[in-house]
Amino acid sequence: MQFNIGDNIIIQSYKHNKQLHRIWKNETIIEDNDDYIVVANRRTKVVESNGRFWYTREPSVSFFFKHHWYNVIAIIKKKKITFYCNMASPALIDDEAIKYIDYDLDLRVDSDFTYRVVDIHEFKMHSKEMNYSDRITKILAKETLDLRSRIDHQEYPFNHDLIRKLYNRFITIEEEKKQIDRVYKNV
Repeated sequence: MQFNIGDNIIIQSYKHNKQLHRIWKNETIIEDNDDYIVVANRRTKVVESNGRFWYTREPSVSFFFKHHWYNVIAIIKKKKITFYCNMASPALIDDEAIKYIDYDLDLRVDSDFTYRVVDIHEFKMHSKEMNYSDRITKILAKETLDLRSRIDHQEYPFNHDLIRKLYNRFITIEEEKKQIDRVYKNV
């Protein structure tokens, strides 16, 4: 399914046992192709599986890969850009949402591209509880190496100028949508 730039979409994160984990309510599509979809937001509502919700503090640009087992969130802070990477199934995109299975392991990437793997304990616990197959564990190990290589070599999307450019595109899209809304209100 192909979307138009500027369309809004939600993101749904699931766990391996098919239970809904988290929903991001309002993301704007800023790029969509055969390999990935890129979305951005400012202060979007996030709803947890237990119904609790919160709002993101910083703006972000997120990359959902259609053929890789991870997604990448670039978090735009006042003086720096950091990244949060989820080891996850390739994104499934339908007319309802961007959907993926979260496999717990995450990489936190600082603005200087140093990183650390987090949530290893959660991965081990869920691997046993939800019975991750050897095949999935091997895929995740291989994809973690691929992701680490991207970070080490500052390959797409690990580039601060790219993130600023995409975020500026998001701001432009949002401003155009506001102008269109104003025109329709005055008609």
